[in-house]
Amino acid sequence: MNNKFKDFYSLNMKETKQKIKESVSDENFILQTINYIGELDRIFNILMKRLREWYELYNPEFSRRVQDHAKFVELILEGNDEKENDSMGADIDKKDLKEIKDIALRAKDIFSERKSKEEYLEKLMKEVCPNLTAVAGVTIGAKLISLAGDLKRLMLFPSSTVQLLGAEKALFRHMKTGARSPKHGIIHEHPLVASAKDKGKAARAVADKISLAVKVDYFKGEFIGGKLRKELEERLK
Repeated sequence: MNNKFKDFYSLNMKETKQKIKESVSDENFILQTINYIGELDRIFNILMKRLREWYELYNPEFSRRVQDHAKFVELILEGNDEKENDSMGADIDKKDLKEIKDIALRAKDIFSERKSKEEYLEKLMKEVCPNLTAVAGVTIGAKLISLAGDLKRLMLFPSSTVQLLGAEKALFRHMKTGARSPKHGIIHEHPLVASAKDKGKAARAVADKISLAVKVDYFKGEFIGGKLRKELEERLK
């Protein structure tokens, strides 16, 4: 009896391990990649805040003139950050300036890593959900999958839920305190929503097309993403 139980336990464990092994899919890599990119963004922003505060002790005018972080880092490392004669910045030793440039070098590494992961994510998204990618874009599409949990859950959501994904805190505040209801979540980053005068209307239209695109992707239908995107652009002109 004991041996039979051991055999049953061994077989059950073997089947469980195999199921877990088979459950890993490209969707898991999409989730891990978009979350990693988000973490890189947070690290990069913290690092840039420190870099600019430190650098402005030496050359504040240049820092305020060059707003783009990537360009700012590039110019510092290339030595194209000439200091004005009447600068308010302090004259510092080369060893102190080197420490500042070391931070800029770390920031450049993070920026390069992010770009590499963006390219990897784009490849994954076009393979797994080409229609969603065509309509929503790589980053927004991946964020929607992450917020939903997986492609299947995103497919099951009505478009009204898709429209509000990422606005859970605002929605909870609305339900609890009666504050204004949110009109959109993460899709507010979509260029067609960001540029629209009526963002609520644009968000609904984008969410409708995203819901359709996700269903086609989940059931492995043909590519209609280009058509959906064109219809969306025409509708929101």
